[in-house]
Amino acid sequence: MNRRVLVLAHTGREESMIAAQEACAQLHGSGLVPVMADQQQKDLEAHFGGLDHPTEILGRDVELADVELVMVLGGDGTILRAAELVREVDVPLLGVNLGHVGFLAESERADLAQTVEWIASRSYSVEERMTIDVTVWIRGRKVAHSWALNEAAIEKASRERMIEVVTEVDGKPLTSFGCDGVVLATPTGSTAYSFSAGGPVVWPEVEALLIAPISAHALFARPLVVSPHSRLAIEILNRTEAQGVLWCDGRRSVDLPPGARVEVTRSPRPVRLARISATPFSARLVRKFELPIHGWRGPAPVGSNGGGAVAELPAQPWSGRKIGNVHANAQGAAVEVTSAEAGVEATSAEIGKDSDE
Repeated sequence: MNRRVLVLAHTGREESMIAAQEACAQLHGSGLVPVMADQQQKDLEAHFGGLDHPTEILGRDVELADVELVMVLGGDGTILRAAELVREVDVPLLGVNLGHVGFLAESERADLAQTVEWIASRSYSVEERMTIDVTVWIRGRKVAHSWALNEAAIEKASRERMIEVVTEVDGKPLTSFGCDGVVLATPTGSTAYSFSAGGPVVWPEVEALLIAPISAHALFARPLVVSPHSRLAIEILNRTEAQGVLWCDGRRSVDLPPGARVEVTRSPRPVRLARISATPFSARLVRKFELPIHGWRGPAPVGSNGGGAVAELPAQPWSGRKIGNVHANAQGAAVEVTSAEAGVEATSAEIGKDSDE
């Protein structure tokens, strides 16, 4: 049975077309059948004056469901576009980074030949990444529905005016504030737009939803991590006439007038990513962000205590500690004190507080 690999590339860039031509040739040389979209094949033939290897055309020679793997050549934006194509048929994506950071990519341009070898030998695993369902309501009417792998971003439509929003978790209002926007993200999206907005980095295997305000004018407008089973909502308030806009993965958008409501829940359909190495996520962070780790010594060997005795850290005694108008004696028993004594005790407590207060 023929094993088919769909090659997707940004054919508007010469580097991507060169990589696509090499990938197709190497796949063919490894006994696999390269598949391309019709227009991308035509772009390559026009650029190179034809191809030296047979290539099947998606939708004409083969259907997407018959493809084993999609090899995406480009940055995270190209991978997000590919996710739109394969999500409904559960075909895994394997990204080869031709961009800058390329957090969703599994390998780099220099490793293209090795990546093809790994595909040919089936030396890859598949992991599922959580996605979100996004629904827009205006005046009680459902006007749009979409999904996202990274995030749903509610942004102000005009540069000169903030939008006023109220956040909601599980049907209960949380807080309202003026802002440039709010990002509702998945763990996969925690290193994308949410990261730029000051949100936390969440490991991919952690199941959660994130809320990250953008330039919020409020005291309590911190990034939040909530249950993956929660229903999140952002409402554009009518306090001003400022308009908003919703972007899903920076790919699909809808205008948000005052009074619009955006609801986000976990989607039952994930995106599948192919992995060719068991690199820990921490190592990926270090590599992609070029984090400084000089001086790291690593954990001690299992069973080693460094050659010395291990001392147990003693707990702080309860004697002399006061809680409200109750004083603990040396035996830990609670003893009531008078209001006058409480005033004296409060003064002494301020002079020499317990180390844990």
